[in-house]
Amino acid sequence: MKPLPLPVRIAAGLAVTAVERARLLPQQLAGLPVTVVSEALQLSMRLQQHVTELAIKGDDVLSGMRPPEDEPEWATFDEDESPPIVSPEAQVEDTSDDDGDDPWTEEERAIAAEPPAALPVYDELSLPQLRARLRVLSAEDLEDLLAYERAHDDRPQFTGMLNRRIATVRAQS
Repeated sequence: MKPLPLPVRIAAGLAVTAVERARLLPQQLAGLPVTVVSEALQLSMRLQQHVTELAIKGDDVLSGMRPPEDEPEWATFDEDESPPIVSPEAQVEDTSDDDGDDPWTEEERAIAAEPPAALPVYDELSLPQLRARLRVLSAEDLEDLLAYERAHDDRPQFTGMLNRRIATVRAQS
């Protein structure tokens, strides 16, 4: 027996496939909404990915054209905050006596001063070590330490911590 021509075999295969699909159509109709929604969501996600990729490429190109911000508006630093107000007694007295802004005079004055009696090892303490010892000091002792720090090294971390502790002690009393 001689095989049938190719177009006839293809037509017969198409007819059988159409009948099979027609039998499965009621089952497929029940799942059709889920399939359509799923494909629509996939398409939406792919579109969002492409839009995001384009935005990133655009940001890269445009970032070279704009100068960078020095400091973002949302960024705050401890140095930006105003320190608590310290009483005038705690301020270091100005004993410049017509020396003007002579740095040598200020350095000599700083070297000549002795550490406060409340904490004689002050110069040897690190910031965490000092923080541990501040809880037992009175406001007057803290003010003496602040004046000594300002006259010597005037380190922002130390003066800020002393100012905050003075404010806390005063608020508690």
